[in-house]
Amino acid sequence: MAECEHVHEGPAGLTGRDLNHALSQADDRCARAGERMTQPRRRALALLLEAGRPMKAYDLIDIFGEDGRAAKPPTVYRALDFLSRQGLAHRIESLNAYVACEMGERRHAAAFLICDCCGATEEIEPFAPERVQAAAADAGYLIDRVTIEAHGRCPACL
Repeated sequence: MAECEHVHEGPAGLTGRDLNHALSQADDRCARAGERMTQPRRRALALLLEAGRPMKAYDLIDIFGEDGRAAKPPTVYRALDFLSRQGLAHRIESLNAYVACEMGERRHAAAFLICDCCGATEEIEPFAPERVQAAAADAGYLIDRVTIEAHGRCPACL
């Protein structure tokens, strides 16, 4: 990605009351699913929510410890895997990064607009995910999840 030479006023991550509310909702969602929101899982989600942008696992590892110390990679990868399985975070394959889910409680196909200039991402409602499911079924596949990634330039970079 090229470095932008202009100022972006995009959405910042969550802080304070908004962050605590989002974490509380995630705790409740896990409890309803019969899952435990452990401290490492909660910390990984908090870091993603605070960032408000995709984060690479190793960036999370570097800032994971509350005391400023790095975490062990398996701890963070296990937490990210759990968050992804629960629909609380998504992996953006083309960026090799994770982002907190912005679409709420329901299970859904994920679609992202990704700016190749500044790296901004926006989660959007994908178009016709049921058509992907139908095409997969016709080919004999059973699909777990669908993630669509569209690269281009955000309005600020245009």
